[in-house]
Amino acid sequence: MDDRTYRILVRTAIGMALLWVGWTIYDGFLKDASPDAQELAAAFRFMEDGRNQKALDTYQLLLDESPDNLFALRGKAQALMQMGEHHAALLAYDEAIRRTPEVGVSYANRGILKDRMGDYRGALEDYEKALELEPEVAEGPGFLTRFMRKQAEKPPTVSDRARYLREQLAKPETEQLLSLPEKDEEQRPYKL
Repeated sequence: MDDRTYRILVRTAIGMALLWVGWTIYDGFLKDASPDAQELAAAFRFMEDGRNQKALDTYQLLLDESPDNLFALRGKAQALMQMGEHHAALLAYDEAIRRTPEVGVSYANRGILKDRMGDYRGALEDYEKALELEPEVAEGPGFLTRFMRKQAEKPPTVSDRARYLREQLAKPETEQLLSLPEKDEEQRPYKL
């Protein structure tokens, strides 16, 4: 092995060791290890695994213990939406938005819900508000999120859907095509 290759291997080993030590410090001391944070993470994993009822139960338990927990409220709304409980989900999103009107992700997810309910004008308003408050919502899920969800193709974003709805709602009512069920199902709620 030549001297240059040896130096590269040593630097790589040192870098990996520093990353491991950094992660250990973060995971052991800096990460929020409160019971609420652990329960929220568990509820999110339940939803990612498609166990929406278990996620809803966990979010509700958190809300019973701490009614001001907005992450649990938004998680509850998302779980209800995934379960098809649209009216209850809408009430939860409305409450989350009432409490924190500056959070764009809540508008984006309520827009997705309204879209699923057939309230396309309401969905468009929410999508536009989300994009106004948090322009990064337009990017949609990143590579790692798509990898974890096994989504090879980038799903439609709030921005894509808003553009499409704007175009369709501008047409005469008889020419509008507002729902494409197979395409609409690809749109997933945003992380809270």
